[in-house]
Amino acid sequence: MSTDIKEKKQTKPALAVRNLWAGYNGKPVLEAVNFQVDRGDMVGVIGPNGSGKSTLIKTILGLIKPMRGEISVLGSEGGSERHLVGYTPQTELVDWDFPVTVADVALMGRYSRRGLFRWTTKEDREAADDALEMVKMFDLRDRLIGELSGGQRRRVLLARAMAHKPELLLLDEPMAGLDATAQHQLLDLLDDLRSKGATVVLSTHDLSCVSQRCDKAACLNRRLIAFGKPSEILNEQVLGDTFGTHLLMVHLDGQAYAYQHHTHPDGSPSDFQAEG
Repeated sequence: MSTDIKEKKQTKPALAVRNLWAGYNGKPVLEAVNFQVDRGDMVGVIGPNGSGKSTLIKTILGLIKPMRGEISVLGSEGGSERHLVGYTPQTELVDWDFPVTVADVALMGRYSRRGLFRWTTKEDREAADDALEMVKMFDLRDRLIGELSGGQRRRVLLARAMAHKPELLLLDEPMAGLDATAQHQLLDLLDDLRSKGATVVLSTHDLSCVSQRCDKAACLNRRLIAFGKPSEILNEQVLGDTFGTHLLMVHLDGQAYAYQHHTHPDGSPSDFQAEG
C-alpha cells in the first residue's frame, strides 16, 4: 500500500455504519442504523436483550450479511480490512471445557493473518506471548482455560483478539459477570490499548462504565435511539426510549445497571431482569 493511500485511510473513521438493516431469515433485527466511530475512541453500545447489539457486532465482522446499507471498516468497504479487527464473543458462547491451554487460545488469534491450516511461526508465538503479557496472563500460559476465573477468561479472549495486532476491537458483553474490581481492571487495560492506537466498540448493560469511561454511547433498540457523548444523551428520556417505560436503575458496588420489568402472561409482575 502506498504511503498516500495509507495516510488517507488513517484520516477516515475506524467504523462507519450507514442505513444498516440486518437480521435473520429475512426478518430485520436492526433498522436504519447510522453512526460512525472515530479512531482511538471507545464506544459503548447499550440496549435491552434482543435490541440487536450482538447482531450489530456480527454484521460489522461480516458474519451476517446486511439486508441493506453499508459498513466501512478502517476506511474500506467489502471486508478488505476485517483482518485488522479483533473480536471477543460473549463468554457463554465459548466451550470452556475444551482441552486447550491459555497459550493455545492466544495463538488462535493469529489465524486471520496466517490461515487456519498453516504452521505457526516464531513470529506468531511471540505475538501471542506479547498479547498474554499485555493482559497479564503470561504466567498462566500453560494452564487449561477451564481452570480460569471469569476475569481471567475474559483476559485470555482479549489476548486472542490482540494477538494479530488489530486496529479495531469489537467486544460483546466483555464485563458481564465480573465484579467491580475486575471490571475496572479490564477498562484500564482497554484504555492502555487505546493509548497504543486501538479503537474499541463494546456492548454492555453497565451504564456506569459507559458514562464514566466511554467517549461515545450508542443507545440501541432495533433502531439507533441516540448516539453521542454519554453526558449529553444518557438521560431519562433516552434511556426510557431505549429500554422501555418499565425501566429500573439499580446501583450496585458503585455501578449503575439498567433493569427492565417483565410481566407474566396473566399480567402479574415478575422479577426485574438485567438487560444487556
